[in-house]
Amino acid sequence: MLRRKTIFPAPESPMSRVAIVHDWFNCIAGSEKVVREMKRCFPEADVFSLVDHLTTAQRESLGIDRPIQTSFINRLPFQKSFRNYLPLMPLAIEQLDLRDYDLVLSSSHAVAKGCLTTAEQLHITYVHTPIRYAWDMYHQYMAGQKGFLGIKPMVLRAVLHYMRNWDRGTADRPDYYIANSGFVANRIVKTYRAPAKVIYPPVEVDAFRVTEKKDDFFLAAGRLVPYKRFDLVVRAMQQLPNQKLVVIGDGPEMPKLKSLAGPNVQLLGYQDDEVLRDHMQRAKAFVFAAIEDFGIMPVEAQACGTPVVGINRGGVAETVKHMQTGVLFESQDADSIAAAIEAIAELPQGFFDPHAIRTHAESFGCSVFGEKYAAFIADCKSRWATGSDTIQSPLVPAEPQPVETS
Repeated sequence: MLRRKTIFPAPESPMSRVAIVHDWFNCIAGSEKVVREMKRCFPEADVFSLVDHLTTAQRESLGIDRPIQTSFINRLPFQKSFRNYLPLMPLAIEQLDLRDYDLVLSSSHAVAKGCLTTAEQLHITYVHTPIRYAWDMYHQYMAGQKGFLGIKPMVLRAVLHYMRNWDRGTADRPDYYIANSGFVANRIVKTYRAPAKVIYPPVEVDAFRVTEKKDDFFLAAGRLVPYKRFDLVVRAMQQLPNQKLVVIGDGPEMPKLKSLAGPNVQLLGYQDDEVLRDHMQRAKAFVFAAIEDFGIMPVEAQACGTPVVGINRGGVAETVKHMQTGVLFESQDADSIAAAIEAIAELPQGFFDPHAIRTHAESFGCSVFGEKYAAFIADCKSRWATGSDTIQSPLVPAEPQPVETS
C-alpha cells in the first residue's frame, strides 16, 4: 500500500525536534511503558497527551523530565471520569500544536494517531489496538450497557458511530504504522487498510527470576473483568477436583467467581507485585483464557520459567510456543481449558525446561523493543528523506499454531 509519494525527495534533515503523543496518562500500564521506551530512544522528546494525572515520581519513572503538554480536556471538571469526554477527544487531539517538530511519534489505543501534522513532518504511530469499543468489541461493549428507556445506549451508539467515522477518516494521517502484535497488525489492515510493522511491546523480564522447583497449583491473575474470562477458568476447575487453582486480582467479576469457586479454588483478591511474582515463580503453570492484543502477563510468567496454558488466539498465540513454553487450547470454553490443564498436569516432571522458557521470554524484553523500535524509526527517516513509496515491512501472520487435539 502506498503511504507517501513525492515528486521531489524530502530535504535531508537530522529531525532534531521530536514529539511523543500519547492518548492519556492516568496510570502506568502497558502502553505507558511503551512511551517510556520511546523516551529512552529519544530522551530530548517533548511529550503531549489529552490529560496528565501522573505524580511527579510516576513521570520520572517514565523518563519524562519536563511538563507533559496537555489538551483542554485536562482543564475540564470531573477529571476522575475524564473518559466521559470521549466525544471531545477527536477535537482535543487535533488542538495539540505540533508544528515545531520534525518527527512525531504517537502511541495510540484511542485517538493519538489522529494528531495533525504537516507535509514536512514525519509521523510514525505505534498502535496498541484500533479503538476496541468502537470496532472489534463494539457489540460486546454495548451488550453490557443499560439505561433509562434506552437513552444511554442510544447516545453511546451515536457517539461510537461518530468515533468510527472519525477514526477511519484519520487513517492516512500517520506515514507509517507499528503494531504491537501480528493480531493487531491484521486489525490495522482491516480497519485502516494500512500495512504495519510488528514490534512487540516491552516486557520487564528482568524483574522476574526463574524458579526451577514448581509447587502443586495453577495460577490465574489479572483484572477480574468479563472479557478476561476468569469464570471459564474457575468452571474448568470444577471438572478437575484434584488440581488446585489460585486466582489473584480484583474487579467486578469477583462475586461471580466466589459463587463458582469450589474447595480447590483460592481467590486471593488484589495482591501487591511481590506476592504476584512469588506465585508466578512457584506455579505449575499460568492459566490465561483472554483473547488479548498482546498479553503481558503470559510473557511475565514465562520470564519466571513457568509454562502457560493459553488460548491459541490473539497475542498469546504469538508469545507461547505450544509444547515448548506452554500448552495452547483451541476454544474459549471451560472444557477446552480443563483438557489443557489436565494435559499439562499429566506431563512428566521436567518436560518443560524453565531456563528455555525464560530464554524465550527474553526475546520480548525492553532492550529488544528499544533496538527494534529505534532501527525502524531510522529506516522510516531514511525512506522519508529519499521519497520512498512504500513501507517495506511485511505483516507478521497472526495465524494460530497447529495444536494437536485428542
